[in-house]
Amino acid sequence: MNRQQTILTAVLVFQILLIGVVFWPREKATGAGEPIFPDLETEDIVALTVTDPDGNQIELRKEGEGWVLPEADGFPAEEEKIAPVLEQITSLTSSRLVTRTPASHKRLQVAADDFVRRFDVVTSDGAQHAVFMGSAPQYGATHFRVEGQDETYLTADFSTWDTRAEAGAWIDTTYVALEEAEVQKMTLDNASGSLTFIRDEDENWTIEGLGADETVDQTKVNSALRRAASITMKSPLGKGEQPEYGMDQPSAIVELETAEATITIHVGALDPEGESYVVSSSQSPYYVQVASYSVQDLVEKDREGFLQLPPTPTPEEETDSSSG
Repeated sequence: MNRQQTILTAVLVFQILLIGVVFWPREKATGAGEPIFPDLETEDIVALTVTDPDGNQIELRKEGEGWVLPEADGFPAEEEKIAPVLEQITSLTSSRLVTRTPASHKRLQVAADDFVRRFDVVTSDGAQHAVFMGSAPQYGATHFRVEGQDETYLTADFSTWDTRAEAGAWIDTTYVALEEAEVQKMTLDNASGSLTFIRDEDENWTIEGLGADETVDQTKVNSALRRAASITMKSPLGKGEQPEYGMDQPSAIVELETAEATITIHVGALDPEGESYVVSSSQSPYYVQVASYSVQDLVEKDREGFLQLPPTPTPEEETDSSSG
């Protein structure tokens, strides 16, 4: 290696070390650092809005002793999912300063137009704070920046993994939950017609009007029952019926009859993307969205779809039949 190559190599090594010194997360002289929001307590927060980089947004608001989704007519949210996020926000400190340079915001994904999550909180006295959570350079560490400030810090106490900007991340997504064994009768109405399924004394399903040469496929009936008795929502829509929900001409109507009650489920319109249906239940005042695949059988199954297919003839049987 000649002298020029040696010098160039030394310069390159120095540049690499310099970059590491500049961008390596470092402790401030204060040691543990100062609280980012010294006067913010979790009990003072009355609203939380979560936004993702695709523009999806969910607002959560405290009403009385609980949390709700105001845009869905006050559908209940689960405080145990919200409380840890509020605790993480109020516990942020300045202990690990990464950079004071605005030019680094995009690279660290804490820019106003390039972030992993944005959290907006509102307190009971009307104060507002916004935090941009960014990239995770290593497991258990996340970059963050407070709106209006250039400093970007690193925290090991915040993860955006469970903070999706959608209702399903913050609520109990169970919409219909019935014990299948308790359902004694099921009626299904869809574009293919109306079918009534009844359990017999042996706990097997039969269909009203079943022909002597027809056999019910128990697996297919139980599969449809499972779809109707256990419905998980993607998100609540609200209490008021809207024309676009399609409830005036539902895609399917299901009645589940137990010894105690009859529950009616309406499957309304399919969204333009084909990803979800609007569903309502007589057990709930809320209309909800559910994944299209979860109720597809209820919408599309016809009578033959619940019957056992006749056995496929063997070549010998076909030959005997043709020779006769």
